[in-house]
Amino acid sequence: MRTRTLTTAALTLLVTGSLLASAGCAKEDDTTDSAAPAKPRSITSVPGCGKGSWTDPSDLAKDRAPARCDKGAPAPRPLAKERSLTIATGTLSAEYVAPLQMALKKGEFKKEGLDVHLKVLPTPDALPLLAKGDIDAQWAAPEAAVMNGITGGFTIKWAAGNFSPDPRSKSGLWAKLKKGESADHVPMAGRKLGTMIGKGSVISYPMGKALKKHGGGLDEIQFQQLGSADVLTALQNGGTDSAWLLDPVWRKVDGDKRYAFLGGQPQGEPLGGLLFGPELLTKDPDAGVALLRAYIRTVNTYFAGDYKADKAFVAELAKLLKTDEAVLRSTPSLRMDWEIRAGTTDRLQAAYEAAGVAKGDRVPEEKAVDRRLYEEAVGHKR
Repeated sequence: MRTRTLTTAALTLLVTGSLLASAGCAKEDDTTDSAAPAKPRSITSVPGCGKGSWTDPSDLAKDRAPARCDKGAPAPRPLAKERSLTIATGTLSAEYVAPLQMALKKGEFKKEGLDVHLKVLPTPDALPLLAKGDIDAQWAAPEAAVMNGITGGFTIKWAAGNFSPDPRSKSGLWAKLKKGESADHVPMAGRKLGTMIGKGSVISYPMGKALKKHGGGLDEIQFQQLGSADVLTALQNGGTDSAWLLDPVWRKVDGDKRYAFLGGQPQGEPLGGLLFGPELLTKDPDAGVALLRAYIRTVNTYFAGDYKADKAFVAELAKLLKTDEAVLRSTPSLRMDWEIRAGTTDRLQAAYEAAGVAKGDRVPEEKAVDRRLYEEAVGHKR
């Protein structure tokens, strides 16, 4: 079996070991090959989902308007028999998980004949379960360990996007300026970078882009893996030279001239979302389309634009996510986006290689991405 070798932090090593061990079992169990062509499915027009419900995947413009249908569309099309689905997620409190949480609260999954359960699972536990069909989907990202699993023979594909940042967001790479430096140019080669995210994460891609603009690279910095509560403290007390700060932590240094924002996730390009396993990709694609239809309808109904402009909705969302309402309002609305851009998995893998965490042939996009089910949900014909 051809495998992809990862040499990253212990977490990614654990994931890789689990994936490769399970891959051997999958081959013995004759798990469906992710490269096997799927049977053609009938695509029909969907009321409320017109021309704007699909955008060309090759459009990487920062100001690209995300795909949208009318409020309440696509309408539910209940399955003939109720289907129970389990979706794994690393957290239930992050804002990017809000569409799933809201879909549950508003009964959008139920309208499709789906009994959906959100299960909090760390990546090392969730990926092997997804590949074996023990869970149906994962709210995550095509990280290095995921690409490794696909190379090893797993039927796992990225089936829908999640979000891209608002232009006003400064979630991303921040550096503490040294004497004589300005935000326009911060020499990064040789500096320490504190992050709670390892090199095998999708964040390596935007992080690498930001570093290159400032005379550095993923192979030229010293990574310091820190806990979520320690990243900002280390940056402020000199324990690290730079840090990747997430929402809403970056607000603590925004406006302070001692720090500079170097760049974040590309605008208009989601880096995560729903990963489907063999259950929804090949065994029961009707349920996969139904799940995406409910997710897309939730975005169109509740997250179509600047949802934080609605104070009542923010209050409802804060309660749902069990977070402070003021904290939620302190950052711009995310641009919820169910589509996947062309070439994203290639760019991610290039970053993993630059970071020195992967070896072997890259996984071609057709083996890692499947846009067909969300296209069917909105009635887009190729």
